[in-house]
Amino acid sequence: MKGRNMTRWRDPAKDPRQEPKSNLITAEGAERLRGILDHLSRVKRPALSTKVGEAAALGDRSENADYTYNKKELNRVIARIRYLTKRLDELTVVDRLPADTGKVFFGAFVTLEDEAGEEMHIRLVGHDETDTTKRWISVDAPLAKALLGRALEDEVTVAAPGGETTYVITEIVYRDPQA
Repeated sequence: MKGRNMTRWRDPAKDPRQEPKSNLITAEGAERLRGILDHLSRVKRPALSTKVGEAAALGDRSENADYTYNKKELNRVIARIRYLTKRLDELTVVDRLPADTGKVFFGAFVTLEDEAGEEMHIRLVGHDETDTTKRWISVDAPLAKALLGRALEDEVTVAAPGGETTYVITEIVYRDPQA
């Protein structure tokens, strides 16, 4: 059977998508998710419900593009609300600094220097907060796993697509979640 629904078989024991994700999130990340949920629940969903009702009142729904589009959009918003509600219940908010701020733990801003002397600034955050533009990486990422528990001036070797890369930790900073 050929078609767009066919996927490549992956061994579940080796598939990285099957690995359990951590349920950690920073306080500001949880607040952002709550804000998105609130906006979807209070603003977006009622507006789409009104549009669907108005489009349905126009008559024949089978040829009504407004009705079809807004109904699909409403279903997408409802699914997102359901997902965010469930996800926020599962998450553990990390709202305090670690006992040893001299080592890399969840929420740390870390500056790394590679073998060529180039610096890279990253932050270890939860799976729901990753942002490549800010260089916030998931605590479940291979680089983050290699960094966890390491101290200043430690060397870390990480397997990358181009081969192994070695970094030196040059700075570890934490932002106080209470501030």
